Amino acid sequence: MTPLHYLTAVEALRLFRTRQLSPVELMRAVVERAERVEPDVNAFAEQMFDEALRAAAVAEKQYAPGGRPRPLEGLPVAAKEEQPLAGYPVTDGTLLRPPQLARETAIGLGRIQAAGGILHARTTTSEFCCMPLSHTRRWGSTRNPWHLQTAAGGSSGGSGAALAAGTAALATGSDIGGSLRAPASFTGVVGFKPPHGRNPVLPPAGLDTYYHHGPMARTVADCALLQNVLAGEDPRDPHSRLPSVTLTTGDVRGLRVACCPAPGDFPVDPEIAANTRAVAKALTSAGAAVTEIEIDWTLDMVKQALWAHFGTGLAAEVLELDRLNPGVITPYCLAFARKGVENVVDAETGAAVEAAIRERLDAVFDQFDALIVPTLGATAFAAGEDYLTEQVVVNGVALEHFSDASLTPAFNVGSEHPVLAVPSGWAGNGVPTGVQVVAGKYDDGTAFRVGAAIEQTVGAGFARIPLTGQEFPQMRHDL
Repeated sequence: MTPLHYLTAVEALRLFRTRQLSPVELMRAVVERAERVEPDVNAFAEQMFDEALRAAAVAEKQYAPGGRPRPLEGLPVAAKEEQPLAGYPVTDGTLLRPPQLARETAIGLGRIQAAGGILHARTTTSEFCCMPLSHTRRWGSTRNPWHLQTAAGGSSGGSGAALAAGTAALATGSDIGGSLRAPASFTGVVGFKPPHGRNPVLPPAGLDTYYHHGPMARTVADCALLQNVLAGEDPRDPHSRLPSVTLTTGDVRGLRVACCPAPGDFPVDPEIAANTRAVAKALTSAGAAVTEIEIDWTLDMVKQALWAHFGTGLAAEVLELDRLNPGVITPYCLAFARKGVENVVDAETGAAVEAAIRERLDAVFDQFDALIVPTLGATAFAAGEDYLTEQVVVNGVALEHFSDASLTPAFNVGSEHPVLAVPSGWAGNGVPTGVQVVAGKYDDGTAFRVGAAIEQTVGAGFARIPLTGQEFPQMRHDL
C-alpha cells in the first residue's frame, strides 16, 4: 500500500472528495515524513508547518457537505525559495543578501493559494540559481533521496528532493537553463518548462525569454494539475499573452516522434543513451511512429548562446559582489561568473548562434510532432562537490565544465517550445535518469500526451507504484 506521504496529488484529491482522507491527515503525514528525513535530505530552506496544519483544518471543512473545494484544496505544496512570498525572505541561497521580507507574492504562488494549495515549505536552490548543483553556504547540501551521497541537482533541487522524499505533494521551480528539468531527472520526478509567456512571472524576470516558472510533481497527471493552475495571462507580465490550455493525457497512436539519444557532440553516458532508446521503443509499442535522428548542434554553439545571454548580466554582478565581499560566494558560483566574463560573446554573435539553434530545432518540427532527448548526460554529481579541481568525464569525454553535462539549455533558447522532463529509468548507481519531451511551439498538450505514454509504458520513477501494483521501490538509503 502506498504510504500517505507518497500519494499522488490526483489520488489525494479523490480521497478528500470521498472523505476517506482529510487534508489534516495528509498534512500531518507529510510533516512527520519531513521531520524524519529532512536532517538527511535538507530540501527545505524554510518550514511553515504550524501555519500549514491550521490551513489544512480550514481546507477540511470545504470537503464537508455544502463545501466548495477548489482545484488544489488542501494539498501540501513546496515553493522554491527564489520565488517571493509576501512576508517571507528571499535570499537566493547567498549569504550576501540579508533576509529582507518580500512585499509581493510571485504570481504562480498566489494562484496556488487561490486554488486552495497550502504552501508548507520553501525549498533550497543553488547560490543565485546559477548551476545544476544543490549546495550553498547558507543552507548546506541538499541530497538526492535515492542516493544520499549524490546531489539533487539545481537550481530547483530542493523541490525535486522534497517530492522524491515524500515531503511535498506538489512543488514549484524555475528554469533559465534547465533548472526545472535537471533536478527532475536526478530525483525521478516530473518537471515542466512551459513556453515563454504561458506562466506569468513578475517583472523584471518575466521579461527574460529564457526564464520560466513551472510545476514539479511525482507524476505527469499531477504536473498537469499544477500547471493548469499556474497558466494564464496576468497584467503584471507583459509577455503573458498566451491563454491557458487544457492539458489532457491520451494515447500517442499516429504521433510522429523523433528520438535523439546524443545530440551533436554532447557527451552522454551509455546508460542514459540506452534508457533513452528504451523510451523510444516503448513509445513505438504504444503506437507512435518513432525515428532516431541527429541534431546538428555542438556544445560550443549552445555555450556561445548562453554566455552571450548571461556573461554581461548575472556573471558580472557576481564578480562585483565578490570584489566587495571576498571569500563569501561559493566556489562553483564564482567559477560560473569568471567563465561567463571570460567567454562573453557580443550580442550580434549571440543572436546569430541563437538563430542557428532555433533553425535546427525548427527543422525537426517540420517533420515530427515531438522530440525525445536526454535531460542530462551524466548519471550523478557528488553532493557538496564544486567540481573545480577535477573534470567531469562522460562517455570518455572530459568536460570543460560540469554544467556541460546538461542537455537542457538549447530549449531555453527555443523558448516557445514546451518541455516536459520525465523519468526514463535508473543508472547503475541507483540514481534515476530522465528524458525531455519537447513539443512544437506552444503545443503543451502534445508534450503531456507523450510524457503520459512514457510514464505508462516505461513505468520509471514514481509511476510504477500505481501502474504495476508493486510496493514502493526502496531507495538506495532507507529513509
